Amino acid sequence: MTYSYRHAVAAAIAGLLVAAPAACAAPASQHHHGHDMAGMDHHAMSAGTGLTSELNGYRLDGELAAAAEYRFRISGPDGRVVTAFVPEQTKQLHFYAIRSDLTGFQHLHPSLAPDGSWTAPLTPLEPGDWRLYTSFTPGSGPGKGSALVLSRAVTVPGAATPAALPPAAATAAVDGYTVTVAGAPKAGALKLTVSRDGRPVTDLQPYLESFGHLTAFHAGDQAFAHLHPEGGAATGEGGPDLRFHAELPGGGDWRLFLQFQTGGTLHTAALTLPAMPAS
Repeated sequence: MTYSYRHAVAAAIAGLLVAAPAACAAPASQHHHGHDMAGMDHHAMSAGTGLTSELNGYRLDGELAAAAEYRFRISGPDGRVVTAFVPEQTKQLHFYAIRSDLTGFQHLHPSLAPDGSWTAPLTPLEPGDWRLYTSFTPGSGPGKGSALVLSRAVTVPGAATPAALPPAAATAAVDGYTVTVAGAPKAGALKLTVSRDGRPVTDLQPYLESFGHLTAFHAGDQAFAHLHPEGGAATGEGGPDLRFHAELPGGGDWRLFLQFQTGGTLHTAALTLPAMPAS
């Protein structure tokens, strides 16, 4: 992406942003060797960006086992383990993992045990600092019907080699497909297109009730944003255009991960987009 295009996109995205008040908390104590760092990070942007383990009385507690399995529970304001959840995009809970350099993205859908415990079977995490997110909606209690994102930070021991954030770009390639930001984003909306060998792709299959699932993470602090697809539940085949309701809670660079499915195979494309803070 050229310098001028990068800034044009940044200016356009400014209209998408919802200002979020800054929030700071004292750094939590760290438990290395795969255990949690409890609480909110020092540079958390706000409680609404997934950078806290507690929100509105709900709490995430868990432990990473051998860098390949995360076992956790979610408790409610009454201290009891939550066992009822409202499905969102066909799943009771969405689980995400991302390293501090915004590599290693994983999006999983663990199963809920009768006692309220969850086990997320991760692809083994590389050494380094990671954040693990749970996105869910309680199905009972005072928070019933209100979506929440809670996370924990963990450190996987070993020699970590951080990767540089890829520069902002209007396109991303994955598995022979090309994903393109279609023009400049407009207020509240982001359009992406999928092509292959220069031709529009029209055989996208439904994945989680949509033809595309888009997640964003903020460079520097790993703030989380789920960009919801526009339109009703996907049926049949679709493409090449994918439209999302886009509200990012802060400026700077964001790493976007678009997931789409063709021929029964799930593809994940990643691209970096800049955003200017709301004035």
